[in-house]
Amino acid sequence: MTNRRSHLILVGLLALALAGVAMLAIPGSPGHKKVRLGLDLQGGLEVVLKAVPPKGHQLTSSDMDRSVNIMRDRINKLGVSETDARKQGKDQIVIELPGVKDPAQTAKIIGTTAQLQFFDLENDVAGPSSQGGAVTATPSLYKLLNQVQKDVKTGSTPTAFYLFNAKNQLKQGPEDARQKLLDTPRLNGKVPKGWKVLAVPQNETVVSCAASPTNGCPGSASPAGTYYYLFKYFPDRAQDPVPEANGNDLNLSAIKPDISTQGQGNIVQLGFKSEGNKKFHDITRLEAQRGQQLANQAGEGGASDVNTVLKYAQHFAIVLDGQLRSTPYIDYKQNPDGIDPTGGGAEISNIGSYTEAKDLALVLQTGALPVQFVQIERTDVSATLGKDSLNQAKTAALIGLLVVALFLLVLYRFLGVVAVLGLGIYAAFLYAAILLFGVTMTLPGFAGVILTIGVAADANVVIFERIKEEVRSGKSVRAAISAGYAKGFHTIIDANVVTVITAMVLFAVATAGVKGFALMLMIGTVISLVTAVAATRAMLGLLAGFRWFDNPRFMGAQGQQTAKWLQIDFMRRRYLWFAISGVIVLIGLGSLATKGLNLGIDFKGGTQVTFKTPQPVSLANVRTEAAKFTTQVPEVQGKGKLTGSDSYQSFQLRLRTLTSAQTSQLGNDLRAKYGHGQPISIGTQVVSSSFGRQIARAAIEAILFSLILIVLYIAIRFDFKFAVPVIVALLHDIAITIGIYSLTGREVTNSTVAAVLTVLGYSIYDTIIIFDRIRENVPLMRRAPFATIANVSLWETIRRSLATTFITLLPIIALLIFGGATLKDFAFALIIGIVSGAYSSIFIAAPLLTAWKEREPEFARRKGQEPEADADGGFPSRLQPRLPGGAPAAVDGGTLALEEAEQAAAAEPAPSIGDVIPQPAGSAAQAKRERRRQRRRARPHGRAR
Repeated sequence: MTNRRSHLILVGLLALALAGVAMLAIPGSPGHKKVRLGLDLQGGLEVVLKAVPPKGHQLTSSDMDRSVNIMRDRINKLGVSETDARKQGKDQIVIELPGVKDPAQTAKIIGTTAQLQFFDLENDVAGPSSQGGAVTATPSLYKLLNQVQKDVKTGSTPTAFYLFNAKNQLKQGPEDARQKLLDTPRLNGKVPKGWKVLAVPQNETVVSCAASPTNGCPGSASPAGTYYYLFKYFPDRAQDPVPEANGNDLNLSAIKPDISTQGQGNIVQLGFKSEGNKKFHDITRLEAQRGQQLANQAGEGGASDVNTVLKYAQHFAIVLDGQLRSTPYIDYKQNPDGIDPTGGGAEISNIGSYTEAKDLALVLQTGALPVQFVQIERTDVSATLGKDSLNQAKTAALIGLLVVALFLLVLYRFLGVVAVLGLGIYAAFLYAAILLFGVTMTLPGFAGVILTIGVAADANVVIFERIKEEVRSGKSVRAAISAGYAKGFHTIIDANVVTVITAMVLFAVATAGVKGFALMLMIGTVISLVTAVAATRAMLGLLAGFRWFDNPRFMGAQGQQTAKWLQIDFMRRRYLWFAISGVIVLIGLGSLATKGLNLGIDFKGGTQVTFKTPQPVSLANVRTEAAKFTTQVPEVQGKGKLTGSDSYQSFQLRLRTLTSAQTSQLGNDLRAKYGHGQPISIGTQVVSSSFGRQIARAAIEAILFSLILIVLYIAIRFDFKFAVPVIVALLHDIAITIGIYSLTGREVTNSTVAAVLTVLGYSIYDTIIIFDRIRENVPLMRRAPFATIANVSLWETIRRSLATTFITLLPIIALLIFGGATLKDFAFALIIGIVSGAYSSIFIAAPLLTAWKEREPEFARRKGQEPEADADGGFPSRLQPRLPGGAPAAVDGGTLALEEAEQAAAAEPAPSIGDVIPQPAGSAAQAKRERRRQRRRARPHGRAR
């Protein structure tokens, strides 16, 4: 009664949880949320940034690579997931942002250069900005620069150039060369009539200040408007550089937003490195001494009231990307020797809002971009896959799940009904987790969902096979359910822990789509534990009290556990399996050495084509036209306004690198097909491969690190000798998958990386299930050779392995058939890897473990000894135990219960060196041993010693 009550409570809790899921999912209900889709599924914002290097600096590839990394880090800290940041051409970066709430602010943060500079304000202002030793603000940049044009001497090198129109309004700049201002299609290299180009004198720089009621600008009485200053600029001077310090002197880990306790509003706290501490101390010491000197000259050196100190105090100017952000003063009375920032550092104060303080801290934490970037384009983009591909993927997933449910019903009958209900609960909880955690779903994330469906179904399969084993051993259905869950729980825990380790490492180390895959795998694996162990247990616990349920045939538990045709002597043929795998791997390696991989545009680079049509055209139509110029499915995106279901007027194509002739032919075909007699502007760009390579590199690092953790876990939970075959099997599966990709010439994309990682997760899971059964059987089969133990363990788990493989393949096969051209390569990699993973668990991992364990003294002694065969020639399993002496144990015409068999085995004397276990009848070895046994018995003193 107590168990029944606990099961009722658990079912009630599950019902409440499902009601909560409904509140999240049903539109119009309180708490309703929508799934966030990534760019490849829903589209989003695309920002194109152009690098503007400072004068005299040659833009390098390393500058661009570092900029991409910094921008991606900033986006991740903002909480925007599944981003795509890549180089385009030599000086541009393209960033795609799904689901951003404030596109303008996000784009601004991404492109902020974060060139932080620290000036001695009163000492460093120059020209008109310094009047009689006082700082003077100028409200007009044109007016400020116009006053110093006489200082731009012939032969000197101006710092920057600005272009103003006839109304003295800034139109272009800054640029480090005059001609760059004019190299635009509109200006065509010429200065329009009435316009002016003004230069910044050599060794000077422009700093602006945006005044507000909370943050005034020095030298200006107005609380609003933008003001400008000229500062001295000697950044490369060995002695006394100006600015005196910069962002390189900061300790990035010490930067954080905060709220001032001194009434200065929102602030950003700064910390310095050891050299930066010295620079900060030196600057503030000079300012304190200068402030005291000015007070002394005015005869007020002894006064210490606040108003007097403020009157003569000198200021420390903090400039970010050419904008004056803060001017804290140095109190020469409290800090006559300046400020040593070792204890508390410095701070940027009087920031408008706490959100602005967080954004500023984020930019500073990620470091300064090597060069300045300007935004040259910002536009909405369509989904990479297109709505047609997304609908096809949904259809394929639905069909796959229905087939999985049907398969479970056929295989497990009433238990299958419970399994399908458990999968339904799993799907609901997984959907709720996606909503609650704000997961951005992409194609790689979709791969993680597919794998976790197999993991969730497998947890039920493991337990149900255990239940059927217990029923066959003579237990009642109720007792079998209890024992099945007790024994299956540890198996599921081990398999899921290893899978979660892999997912956590991938999430921590990898980037972009791989991170999405890892997150979904991690969430799905944890939820599958809840549904398999708790939900189905509660349902079966309630049903077990009914008489109609206590029928082995009702759950398909009648008959033999493993068909005779599956009781192969796997271990005896292990070298055959090794040879087959070796041949396949060698063929794949040979193909890799000769043909290589068909790397897609993400890894190899390619050509990007943009064009605009007079009339809306569907994405599918453009994809078909572009496919004529590549052997692979081209990546096609629509831009701008959506018309109808999937039609646009602006398009972007990403293809393999085209020759000039192919590019010209593509342009002609697009004009002929979509121009309708009107001109079409077509642009081409070279696409960098750095983003894809970074994903691959991060995935490889994650795999290697996860393998180390897996080895440690298996060595602790099992034995170190169990860990090595797991790793070998993983490498075997990856090698076969990559080799087949090389042989078939299929394109390798970022999604292929996620597919290979899916293989990694599946192979580990399957192998751990088999190894767990081997570990369990070792103490139960104390006289059997290890090869026999491994064979019996495989026979006991092979139904589960085949069933799980088939269950996992069903939705993927549906994806391959119904998923459309865009998803076929992805599904192909999953199918190859999952089949390889199932094969390696049975034919590689277990035989390798056997070969190693047989070297141990105990198992080496048993090697070559086999238990006596059944009457029909089959090998006995541990669930069909034999009594001492080799006779089958039978009670009332049935097999002895497992517990009784174990007791009988325990009561049997431990084998001595001379003991042998007879081999199957009819073998020459058995006959020879039998003759030897008879001779020993005939001796007068019994067995020879």
